[in-house]
Amino acid sequence: MLVIRLQRTGRKNEPSFRIVLADSRKSAKGKFNEVLGHYLPSRETPVFECDTERVIHWISRGAIPSDTLARLLKRAGVKDMDTFIERYTKRKPKKAPPEEAAPPPPAPAPAPAEVKKEAEEQETKVEKEKEETKEEKEKEETKEEKKEEPAQDESDKKAE
Repeated sequence: MLVIRLQRTGRKNEPSFRIVLADSRKSAKGKFNEVLGHYLPSRETPVFECDTERVIHWISRGAIPSDTLARLLKRAGVKDMDTFIERYTKRKPKKAPPEEAAPPPPAPAPAPAEVKKEAEEQETKVEKEKEETKEEKEKEETKEEKKEEPAQDESDKKAE
């Protein structure tokens, strides 16, 4: 499939582009079939020169211009470039009415059986630990009570 695209040339921090017709499988800096013009964006007034007749010819033969090139061609006055221009996904349309409240997110999918088993095991472990701590506290309380009882018995004996 043939593609009409920009091929970067020029020096570091001073870009210039060729408008070329190339095979889509070739690299952007690779071989091309025909040079159709050039674009110099770093000039004070950007220069865009293109053989629009050849571009229209190749588009009629099935070549597809890149998104950026389609925008430049549209600005230069070539008709029917809107079909090749892709909307930016991150951009919101200008003066659009504010979006309504988003619908609530869908309920989470049920977890697989293995995940459920692991969760149940963890819950049982936590419950067992709580029971053990309760039992230990009860044992300590009973030990303290037993220690206090003999002390009371001794105080009773002394009082007699």
